[in-house]
Amino acid sequence: MLKHIGSSWLLTILQIVAMLKLTPFMAERLGTESYGVWLEIVALTGALKLLIAGVPMASVRFLSAALGRKDLDEVRRVVSTCFAMCVGLGALAFSVGGAASVYFTGTFLEKPTVAVLGVGESAALAYWVVVASVAMGFVMRLPYGILEAYHDFHHRNAIMAAELLLRFLLSIGLLMHDASIEVLAFAMIFSQVVEFVVALGIVKLRHPEVHFGLAHYDRTLLRSILGFSLFTLLLNMGAQLAFRADALVIGEFLSDPAAIADYDFGNKFFEYLIALVLGIGMVVMPYATRLRAEGDSSDLGGVFLKYSKMALSLSLCVGLYLLVLGPEFLAWWLQDQYHPRSGVVTQILMLSFFAFLPIRGVALPMLMGLGEPRKPAIAFLGMGVLNVALSVALIGPYGLVGVALGTAIPNVLFAGYVLKLACAEIHVPVTQYLRHVFGRALVGSLVPLGFLAWCKWGLDLQGFVPVFGAGAVMVGVFALTWIFFVYRGDPDYDLPALIRRKL
Repeated sequence: MLKHIGSSWLLTILQIVAMLKLTPFMAERLGTESYGVWLEIVALTGALKLLIAGVPMASVRFLSAALGRKDLDEVRRVVSTCFAMCVGLGALAFSVGGAASVYFTGTFLEKPTVAVLGVGESAALAYWVVVASVAMGFVMRLPYGILEAYHDFHHRNAIMAAELLLRFLLSIGLLMHDASIEVLAFAMIFSQVVEFVVALGIVKLRHPEVHFGLAHYDRTLLRSILGFSLFTLLLNMGAQLAFRADALVIGEFLSDPAAIADYDFGNKFFEYLIALVLGIGMVVMPYATRLRAEGDSSDLGGVFLKYSKMALSLSLCVGLYLLVLGPEFLAWWLQDQYHPRSGVVTQILMLSFFAFLPIRGVALPMLMGLGEPRKPAIAFLGMGVLNVALSVALIGPYGLVGVALGTAIPNVLFAGYVLKLACAEIHVPVTQYLRHVFGRALVGSLVPLGFLAWCKWGLDLQGFVPVFGAGAVMVGVFALTWIFFVYRGDPDYDLPALIRRKL
C-alpha cells in the first residue's frame, strides 16, 4: 500500500510546484482583480460538479467489491452503468451552467468594481468554456475510477502528472501571448481532452476485460449505485460549500475581486494538503471494501491507526511551517500581490486542519469503503452549510478573517463527530486512537514548533534563502524528532529499529 500512497504523494508535490509557479504568474499577467474574476468563474462552475452525484466514488467502491469477488461480468455492468449515468448527468450540468450564466453575466460582471476592469467579454467566453469542461469531465474522470479500483495508481498518477505539465505549459505560453481570462479556460479544456484519450487507452491496454460503453448497462445495478451515490453527493455538496463557496460569499458581500484573490492566496495550500492525505484515503478505501467483501475485518483497526498517524504526521510536517511562517512565505512568493490578510487566513485555517486532515484522509474513506456513508455524508453537508452560514454572519464585522473562522470552526466539529463514528464502526476506542495517533505526535511537535518560533522572532526572514532555509532545517528537525521519539517503539513502523537493521 505504501508504494501506491507514495505515488499519489509525488503527484501532489508536482501539483504544489506547478501552483507555486503558476498562481503568482497568473495574478501578475492578468492583474489581481482580473485574477479574482477567474476565481469567481472557477467557484461558480465548480458547483456544477455536484451534479455528478458521487458516481466516481461509487464506481471505485462497486468495482472494488466486484473485483474482490472476481466477478468480471459485474465489473462490466458497473462500468457501463456508471458511463450512462455520467453522460446523462454531464448533459444536465451543461444545462444548469447555462442557466447560471444569467447570474454571472447579468449580475456579477455588471457590478461597478468588476465592470471597470473591462473583462466582461473575455470572462463570459471563459465561463462557457469552463462549463463545457466540467460537463465533459463527468465522463472523462471515469477511467480513473477504473484504475483506482484495480489499484493501478502508478499509471493513474503518471497520466495526471502529464496532464498537469501540459496544462502548466499551455497556461504560461498562452498568457505570455495573450494575457486574457479565456486562454486559461482553453488551456484547461484542451489538456483535459488529451488526458481522457490517454487514460482511456491505458485502461483498454491494461484491462481489456473492461468495456467502456453502454453495452452492459444494468438498470437494477443503477438503483444500488444511485443509493450509494446520493450519500457521496452529500459529501461533494459539503466539500463545495466548505471549500469552494468562500469566493462566492466574498464576491457577493464585499464586491471586491481583489479580496477574492487575497483569500484564495491564503487558502491556496489546503487543497493540496487535502490531496496529500487523500493519497492515503484513495488506497485505504478500496482496501477496506475488499476486506469486507472477503469477510475479513481483523486488520481494519490496525490499518486505521497506522495510516491515521501517518496522515497526522504529514499534516504536522507541512502545517507547523504554515502556521508560524505562512505569512513570510506568502510575502516572498507573491511579492507585490501579497496582502497581510492572506497570511492571517492561512494561520487560522491551518489550526483547524490539524484536526480535519487525518479524519478526511483516513477515517472518512474507510467508512465509505465499509459501506457506511450515510452519517459522515450528512455530517459533511452540515459542515458545509454551517461554513456558509458562519461566513455570511462574520464577513461583515471581520472581513476575510470572519470567512476563515467560518471555515475553521465547522472543520473541527466535523472531525470530532466522524472520529467517533469511525472508532465505533472499526471497534477502536477513541482513547486508544487519541493516544496512538496524537499522543507522542503533539509532544514531539513542540520541538520543530520552537525552532520555527525562534526563526520568526529571532531572525530577519525576508527573501527566498532565509524563508526556504528555515523550512528545510525545520524538516530536518521534524524528521529527527519523528524518527527517534514519535515512531520509537511504534508497533507498525519502529523507525529506530528499522534504521539499525539497515545499518
